[in-house]
Amino acid sequence: MLTSARNCFYGKVGSIEKGIVSAEVSLSIGSEKIVATITNESLKRMKLGIDDTIYALVKSSSIILTKHKPTNISARNVITAKVDDVISGAVNTEVKMSIDSDNTMTAVVTKESAEELMIKPNDEIYAIFKASSVILGIH
Repeated sequence: MLTSARNCFYGKVGSIEKGIVSAEVSLSIGSEKIVATITNESLKRMKLGIDDTIYALVKSSSIILTKHKPTNISARNVITAKVDDVISGAVNTEVKMSIDSDNTMTAVVTKESAEELMIKPNDEIYAIFKASSVILGIH
């Protein structure tokens, strides 16, 4: 499968919390966890269960970056990463990161934001995104 999403993570379902309309699905990727919210209809159609291997897609433009570990925020996903490369354009900057030896992530932020944060290779950085920004898929 090819998609336009820059970030595709493979992992196992760790937990599923069903609500009235939606479900929260937790996916383990290496030492990190990604949380997604999907409708109960999607959960039923995908026949997801604990330990199922699935993938999570996150658009690079949905990721917010910070150098300080955030506390008390509403976003469910805060991933610790190491900056591998920074590519500055006229308007946007692409930040490529390693989560661990098997998982990488790319964020696209404004050039101004990247400059204000002074993002450079080998920096520890936190990638933040909402659970509703995650799309789940199965093979």
